[in-house]
Amino acid sequence: MSVEEFRILYTQHVGYVADGDMKAALADMVRENIPQVFEGVDSPREAPKSFEIKDVRAEGDLMVGETVYDMGDRTIGLRSIWELHDGRWLAAKLENFPTETEANA
Repeated sequence: MSVEEFRILYTQHVGYVADGDMKAALADMVRENIPQVFEGVDSPREAPKSFEIKDVRAEGDLMVGETVYDMGDRTIGLRSIWELHDGRWLAAKLENFPTETEANA
């Protein structure tokens, strides 16, 4: 998959999160990773007020997407690392990254 093809998939995934459709967002994740992928990670649990996709890139055999979500009371910088599973790209890991708001605080 090219980075541009991944950008389309990732944008669709972020759209699910932005719409508050967590069922659809979870369907894009490696099922067996779901319980632990959220441990210690701040992620939207409801639709954000707004969002901005910051980066979409390839890292070796992985694809990475980074988005900042404005939750109203805080911003969340969320990086998702995607792997190819049985011919389908799925988010396998989540990490937080500092947002501009946090960096300037």
